[in-house]
Amino acid sequence: MDPSSEQAQHATRIVQQLRQAGYSAYLVGGCVRDLLLGREPGDWDITTSATPQDVMRLFPETYAVGAQFGVVLIPIRRDTPEGGKDNYSIEVATYRSDGIYSDGRHPDQVQFSKEASTDVQRRDFTINGLLLDPVSGEVLDYVGGHEDLQRGIIRTIGDARQRFMEDKLRMLRAVRFTARFGYSIDERTFSAILELRAQIHQVSNERIRDEILKMLTEGHARPAFELLDQTGLLREVLPEIERMKGIRQPPQYHPEGDVWVHTLMLLEGLQPNCSKTLALGTLLHDVGKPPTFRVAPDRIRFDQHAEVGTKMAEEICHRFRLSNDEIEQVSALVANHMRFGDVKKMKESTLKRFFRLPQFEEHLELHRLDCLSSHRDLSLYEYAKEKLHSTPEEQIRPKPLLTGDDLIAAGYKPGPQFKELLTAVEDAQLEGAISTREEALSLVESLQIGPSDHRVVGSSEEQ
Repeated sequence: MDPSSEQAQHATRIVQQLRQAGYSAYLVGGCVRDLLLGREPGDWDITTSATPQDVMRLFPETYAVGAQFGVVLIPIRRDTPEGGKDNYSIEVATYRSDGIYSDGRHPDQVQFSKEASTDVQRRDFTINGLLLDPVSGEVLDYVGGHEDLQRGIIRTIGDARQRFMEDKLRMLRAVRFTARFGYSIDERTFSAILELRAQIHQVSNERIRDEILKMLTEGHARPAFELLDQTGLLREVLPEIERMKGIRQPPQYHPEGDVWVHTLMLLEGLQPNCSKTLALGTLLHDVGKPPTFRVAPDRIRFDQHAEVGTKMAEEICHRFRLSNDEIEQVSALVANHMRFGDVKKMKESTLKRFFRLPQFEEHLELHRLDCLSSHRDLSLYEYAKEKLHSTPEEQIRPKPLLTGDDLIAAGYKPGPQFKELLTAVEDAQLEGAISTREEALSLVESLQIGPSDHRVVGSSEEQ
């Protein structure tokens, strides 16, 4: 085995320097797993007999992030060919055994060790407990991880219940790894999750959020959420999604089945590395259907489910501590997903304002997934896509013909009517009815009795 990427070369040099100083050192964890699977690792971790103080002495730029647990980071800084910076860090951890995890995340105390075989016993899953000598290519396996990789099994190292009691987040990680690699969960590991699932609430919402977002964006969102449901974790971390099960939909529009099945089908269509906001918008777009479900004389209805869902999506995003910008985008995706039904009937001004929504391509992609997961009619999607791409940006966001200052200069007194007048001018501009400042002023004059009279006699209310 000959890892050849630049990060791999840096990691190998660190291992060699540690060994030259008299310590043992290996690559460990996810990078070894990924190399054995023929994948490019995202992170490179090293485990060593050197103490944090030893490591920091050998690598002066090292900084401690958890020295009490034996963990330090060695920063790697390099210039990119494009003239930018590509900075990252390689984690170096001292061999150790852990004591009790009274907080469900960190051990109360650790005991450093000189043996790599001792260190791997504290790690989460067998496939993450493999060691690799980057110089010789030798793999050291003290936990049966190599066989589990070949068999496609996610299994905890040692007693499953104890591993999950140490860190409850490992239950979600078991689900994510199983979905990501298309594996199955070992029976004892699965049973321990069923037993301890309610204790996931001891984990911070931020850590839960990060695992959920990885499930949604790694390209295997549907199997991840199906397994969340099977383990009972879905009810604990996203009860609003669990309530979608069994909520019937009108078959003429949704022949695929209930809201849960429909949502799973959308998740299946998410591309790897899609944005977090698109992923969450896809998951939550119909979250308002369960509380608005009713059977009317003509058909099943979900009155104002987009409005109800928007509020619910905001609450979920706040619970998961998303940024304000992310919350705004996810909420907009949920709030506007039904508007595509009217795109062919919208006035030009209304359609162009629709296109102005931030990151409109995400709205378009959500609509495409929504159609493919129900009636499969993409005509409105194709219409909106063609109109968006054929309309020049300067027509969607034209330079304003008039401002409030222009109205004041024309003799109008500032007041609430200014917004109505400027909106009327912009509507006409977007419709192509006017294109000059003079035409805009003429339109304003036609909407007024005179410069000192603020009564609006016209209306440009959007359809």
